[in-house]
Amino acid sequence: MINVRTDLAIESRELYKQRNNQEASGVEVEKDEGKEYTVTRVKIVNEMGSKNLGKPEGTYITIDVPRLKNTDQDLKDEISQLLAKELKGMGKNDKNTKTLIVGLGNWNVTPDALGPKVVDRVLVTRQFYIAYNKDSDETVANVSAISPGVMGLTGIETSEIVKGIVERTKPDLVVAVDSLASRKMERVSTTIQISDTGINPGSGIDNKRMGLNEEYLGVPVIAIGIPTVVDAATMVNDTMDLIIESMKNEAEVGSKFYSNLEQISSEEKYDLIREVLEPFMPNIVVTPKEIDLLIDDLSIIIANGLNMSLHHGIDLKDVNRYIK
Repeated sequence: MINVRTDLAIESRELYKQRNNQEASGVEVEKDEGKEYTVTRVKIVNEMGSKNLGKPEGTYITIDVPRLKNTDQDLKDEISQLLAKELKGMGKNDKNTKTLIVGLGNWNVTPDALGPKVVDRVLVTRQFYIAYNKDSDETVANVSAISPGVMGLTGIETSEIVKGIVERTKPDLVVAVDSLASRKMERVSTTIQISDTGINPGSGIDNKRMGLNEEYLGVPVIAIGIPTVVDAATMVNDTMDLIIESMKNEAEVGSKFYSNLEQISSEEKYDLIREVLEPFMPNIVVTPKEIDLLIDDLSIIIANGLNMSLHHGIDLKDVNRYIK
C-alpha cells in the first residue's frame, strides 16, 4: 500500500475505495450538499474500520468549499455558521462548559501558523469568570486559549504543556486547531476537518509527536484542521496520473503502448517518484504562494465559528466585532 501523507479521514477513505473497489468495513459515511459546500461525515465505528483507514475510532466531519480560496465576506459568514453548527452538533459542550482552545503550530512559519492566528481571534473570557467569581453567564461561556508553540522553539513536548494547563485550569473540553496535510492540491485551503478523536501535532509534515486526545488529557478533545500543505511526491504522482490518462486517450486501445500504461500501478508510480526525489529534496511539502492571505482568511472563519459555537449569546452579527 502507498504510504500517502494525509491527515484527512475522507482521503484515507477515498484511497481505500480506490484500492479495494468497495467501502471500508467498520466505516459509515453520510453526505450533505449545499450550494457552495459539501459536508461528509465519516464515522469509524470499530477496530476494523480504524485498521482499514489508519485512523482512531470516532467521527470525522469534512467541509469541502472549493471557492474558499477566493471567498467573499458572505461565504466566510456562511462557512463560519456551518462550522458552528457542526461543532454544536457534536454534543461536547453546553453553555456551562469550560473550554480550552489550543492553537497548535509554529507562528514563525506561515503554513503552520493557523492555530496561533485562530487563538489571536477567539473571544477569551476565563479571566472575567475569575475576576467576578462567576460560574455561569447569560451571554458568554468560560473560554481560555493558548498557543504553546512547537518543540523546536520550546524544547518541551506540546502535549506536556497542554496537559499541565489542563491539570491546572481544569477545562471540560479542549479544542485543538492545527494545520494539516492533504494528498490533493485542490483540498489545500479549501477543506475543514473536525473530529472528536484528538490530534497529533506535527503529523502533517511527518513529524509525529505525542498526541492530544482524551486518553492523554483526561477530557474530550475536538480537533479542527485545514490542510495547508501537500507532499511533493504525492502532487507529482497525481500529475503523472493526469499525464498517463491523457496518453491513454491518445493511444490506440489494444496496442502494446496502451497495455503498458494500463499496467503501471499507483504504488509503482509513487514509489518511483519518492525514490527519484529523495536525494534532491527529501520531506518536501508544497504550499500555495498566497498562503499568508489564506491563513488570515481561514483563521477568521474558524475563530468566528468557535465564538458562535462556544458562546451561546454570540451570533453572526456579533462575531466580527471581536476580530483583531
